[in-house]
Order: sequence, then C-alpha cells, then structure tokens
Amino acid sequence: MKKLSAFVCLLLVISLIFTAACGKTTTDTDQGKQENAAKEEKPIVIKYATVGPDEHQYTIASRKFKEIIEEKSGGKIKVELFPNAQLGGEREMAEGVKMGTIQMTTVTSDGALPAWVPETQIFSIPYLFRDREHAYKAMDGELGKILAEKFEKQGFKHLGFVELGFRHFTNNKREIKEPADMKGLKIRVQEAPIWFALIESLGATATPIAFNELYSALQQGVVDGQENPLATIRSMKFYEVQKYLTLDAHTYAPGSVLINLQFFNSLPEEYQKLIVEAVDEMKVYQRNYIAQKAEDDLKFLKEQGMIVTEPDRDKFVEATKDIPYKEEVKKLVPPELVELVRNIE
Repeated sequence: MKKLSAFVCLLLVISLIFTAACGKTTTDTDQGKQENAAKEEKPIVIKYATVGPDEHQYTIASRKFKEIIEEKSGGKIKVELFPNAQLGGEREMAEGVKMGTIQMTTVTSDGALPAWVPETQIFSIPYLFRDREHAYKAMDGELGKILAEKFEKQGFKHLGFVELGFRHFTNNKREIKEPADMKGLKIRVQEAPIWFALIESLGATATPIAFNELYSALQQGVVDGQENPLATIRSMKFYEVQKYLTLDAHTYAPGSVLINLQFFNSLPEEYQKLIVEAVDEMKVYQRNYIAQKAEDDLKFLKEQGMIVTEPDRDKFVEATKDIPYKEEVKKLVPPELVELVRNIE
C-alpha cells in the first residue's frame, strides 16, 4: 500500500508539472502573438524634408503626398514633414536621403544633385524647353528613365519630377532688356559649371550661394541679383530685396522627388506600389497648381513694386547657343542627350 501511495503521488506531481508547463507555453505563445500583432500595427514613418516655407512649391508637393499616401495606406504609412530647411539645405537633405537619416526629400534637380548625377544639369541648359508640355514629356518619358537609372546607382530611388517653374532673373540695379544690360552684375547661381557658363555668356559674374542663405545675401548686397521661378520669388519674399524682374524664362526647373533606395526596397511590394502611385498623383496636382498660380504670382510681384520687363529673348538665345557644346559642359551633359530632349515632339 505504501508503494502504491508513493506511485500515485509521483503521478500527481508529474501531472501538475506537465499542466503548469503547458499553461506557461500557451501564455508565452499568446504573448508572442500579441507582440507581433503590435509590431504589425505600428505604421511605417517617412521623414520628408523640403527647403522652402509652407507656400513653397516643394512643400506644397510634400503636403499633397502626405495626404494621398496616408489615405491610400489606411494610416499604415505616416509622413512627417520638415519644411523651412529644418533638416538643412538641399545638399544636406540629399545627403541625408542617401545615408538614410531622412527617407524622402524634394530638391532642385540641377542644384545639389549633379554631385551624384552630373547629367541632371541638362535642366541648366538655357532655352532648351519650348514650354511646360515639352518639359513634362521629357521628364515623364525617356529622359526621366535615363536619369532614374543613374540615381539608383547612387543609392537613390528617383520617384519623379514636380514643378519649380521657368526661371527668370531679378536684380537690384537696373532693368534688363537684352544681354548687354547684364554686364557687371553679380548674380547668385547654383554651384555648377553650366550655371557659371550661362551667367558669364551674358557678361555677368556668377556667385554660388546656398539657397537658404540667398535672402540675406541679396539684402546685404553680397550679390546684385538671382534667378528663380515666379512662385519662388514670391514664396521666399525676394521681392522685398529685389526691384527688377526680367521675364526671360532661361531654363525650366523641376524638383526631384527622392527616397532612400534601401528603405524603399525594404518595404512590402504593396507599399512600394502605393508610394509610386502617390507621387504620380501628387506631381500632376502640384504641376497644375503651380502653373495656374503663375499669373497670380506675377500680379502679386507687380503689386509689391517690382518693375517687370519682357526682354528681347532671341538675343538671350543667341548669346547662349554655344553652351551645350563647351568642353566643360559636354563632360557633364552629353550633346546627344540635349538633342534627344530637343527632338521630343
């Protein structure tokens, strides 16, 4: 009987241990599922940086992207916006995207980006695009594909182009009606050989200054003038420190929408597709918005006291016609790429 009692006790102890173990396993499994579910519910966050204030062309684009992607993803993708150069100038933001400290940015295509993709300086070739439609066909077509492949080799995913606009000269010295009126003026430009060639061909002096430092440079007389689209002149309040506006439309300036390539490739395919679709929808909205706003911007600048001049554009075209074929320019932008764009119908 003693042996039987001992055996029964042993069975009871084993049963209790087994029950406890099973209970613990079930609890651990449930807890793991809960933790995984929590992880799955946590939204993906995209930090999107731009250099301009709330009404700047790129900030308008980023706000629209945020609206579209958060709606399309049902809140599974969240966008944190950083306008007003909070995360640095265009060079710093592009570097941040390349390194992955920032997920997305929009920067001027032929500004800081030629440091990685020299061919983006095709947008600096003066009087290359006939009108907006010509530019859109090039950017959304063969030219866009060629540049996107080059960006991927540098760690960027190039998602598309938004509009900065046709660029015009402003200055604080005199009206500019023809290239001879440019002589002796110090004009702020982006730091690139083609911009230097453009300004020098017009008899002025090219002075590179970071965009986020430009207002103070104009205010303090470090430079006499600058060149930017009407919307930028308005949003950055350059009319406060510039008197003359020359509507020469020397180049068409787009903004490149970039995302860190490694980050993009790490996302599920459905999220990648949503991001691409959101940018496609955003760029159409933003381009239309900026194009329609141009007339209002010009009226506003006149009301602020700027003296607006429509120059003899043919003389500007003639003065700059050899720029694509200068040796220093050909090293950056192959002439055949220029011809490809010119021949787009």
